[in-house]
Amino acid sequence: MNTSTSFIVGAVVIVLLVLGGIWYVQSTPSPTASSTPTGTDNTTATPPAQAQPGAPSATTVQSVEPSDTTAIVVGAVVPNGASTDYWYEYGVTANLGSKSSTQNIGSGYVGLAAPAFLTGLAKDTAYYFRLVAQNSFGKTAGITYSFRTTSGTPAPQGSAPTVRTLAATSVTRTEATVNGQATPNQSPTKEWFEYGTTRDFGAVTPVQSIGSGATAVAGSAMLSNLAPVTTYYYRLNAQNQFGTRNGATMSFKTLGPALSATPVVTTQLPDAVATTSVILRGTVNPTQLETQYWFEYGISAGFGANTQTTPKKTLAAAALTLSAEATVTGLRSNTTYFYRMVAQSSAGVSSGTSQSFKTK
Repeated sequence: MNTSTSFIVGAVVIVLLVLGGIWYVQSTPSPTASSTPTGTDNTTATPPAQAQPGAPSATTVQSVEPSDTTAIVVGAVVPNGASTDYWYEYGVTANLGSKSSTQNIGSGYVGLAAPAFLTGLAKDTAYYFRLVAQNSFGKTAGITYSFRTTSGTPAPQGSAPTVRTLAATSVTRTEATVNGQATPNQSPTKEWFEYGTTRDFGAVTPVQSIGSGATAVAGSAMLSNLAPVTTYYYRLNAQNQFGTRNGATMSFKTLGPALSATPVVTTQLPDAVATTSVILRGTVNPTQLETQYWFEYGISAGFGANTQTTPKKTLAAAALTLSAEATVTGLRSNTTYFYRMVAQSSAGVSSGTSQSFKTK
């Protein structure tokens, strides 16, 4: 899965909101929903132009699916870069007074659906409600709408999903696959991963549907364009009309070496030591930059003025550790020589540790 499209999710959610519903809500509003809002909605459901953390935005959707004693309410939240909780305030007057359970929607910069299941309501009664979101930067409330419970409509079947985050796999310098599983619990469910270099995450993968079954469904997402030698935190989230649930936060560390680092060089033991010749060996990792390498050798351990070098060879930009060797001739017999591998790129010069051998 390419994460370069992950931020499009926010725009998709907001378009759905404008059209009057979210994926788990019927496209036609409940006939008992009020079309007249109470109060003023001073929020925005679009990410900020600059990715700077801030207070969340909260958008209440007036579409409600009530039963005799329950109601499914919906909305959308943009966390704006900080771990954000949401809940619904509701009551039989515009003063509200009751509060649903608090749920965490993460910390990304995209708009995500924010469902909740209100229970213990009175039959055939008008209720007011609004969505509220809060993070460390502030609290925001959406518009207050109203709906009326029914008389004779049973509560919907199902429950909020069960979510489990699993270990990451296929971790490289710049990519990793994050894994998890979620059980829809008999309600149409969608899932997504959050990830980032702190436990506040900040990035999200595209939202995926996993059906409405009663068994666990495996899910995964391939993350790309990651930084090498960096710890990333991630978790799986899932939601259906009954609410949002979060898996445990886990982590992985990408492999090295770091981007734009000097070449990584290792001097290895020589091969085919003869009277006047030897094969010098080593490894080099260009660290994604075009790199030249060679061997220095001589009878001085300090590689002084009389140090000789093998011809320079060029490696294309890559992130692989490659074996290298060079045949040296014209040596003195029965003589101790010192040598090391050297590599150079635009990031600098690296030398392997010094090794020695004695000709026959």
